[in-house]
Amino acid sequence: MIRSSIPLALAISFAAALPAGAQETMQPKITVIGEGEAKLAPDMAVIRLAVVRQADTAREAMDANNQAMTAVVAALKEAGIEARDLQTSGLAVEPQYVYPDSQNSEPKPRITGYQVTNGLTVRIRDLAKVGEILDRSVNLGVNQGGYISFTNDDPDAALNEARKRAIQDAVVKARILAEAAGVALGDVLEISENMMGSPPPMPLGAKAMRMEAAADASVPVEAGENSYTVQVNVTFELDQN
Repeated sequence: MIRSSIPLALAISFAAALPAGAQETMQPKITVIGEGEAKLAPDMAVIRLAVVRQADTAREAMDANNQAMTAVVAALKEAGIEARDLQTSGLAVEPQYVYPDSQNSEPKPRITGYQVTNGLTVRIRDLAKVGEILDRSVNLGVNQGGYISFTNDDPDAALNEARKRAIQDAVVKARILAEAAGVALGDVLEISENMMGSPPPMPLGAKAMRMEAAADASVPVEAGENSYTVQVNVTFELDQN
């Protein structure tokens, strides 16, 4: 390390005597973040539904739940949903308690029954059927859920377009900064990508709603547009000549 007490001429001679590789590491450079976005109409919906049943015993609750879920799965397959697009997403058997209050002499919570929850994740590749499938599911026994997200089976084209726009954005930013500093922009030294994550599935209507009796018409659903965003870190050489 060169201390400030060394004369300037001596410091320059030291720099000139450095090996070529060491001098290259001292090359001025600039790193910028570029961001690009591309939009794409979704071609697939993912919904999370659940069948919840309660009974006096765990066996009775499980049997009632199995019966309802079997009917729901059969109806979904009849509506054109393939087996690969149906996935059990959770099964829970939980006792239901009554807790004593301050005026109750009963010392401990008492089990009054059992609740069984069976979750199902469904991929719907025909968006025109989303409302109909939600409606039919409720009629057949789905009484909890409603989480829905719209996605794309193959977003590569949109992601590649976002990458191009991110690089273009980085080049523009680097040129502006270099010109403001009175230097020229040199070669690209390094590029790294940071693809921003997709948003999680959002509930339909409210947070984890309890789905009551269905209306006569299918549930109205709007797919909108998906946005794919890519960030890149780009490092450029700076030419001071």
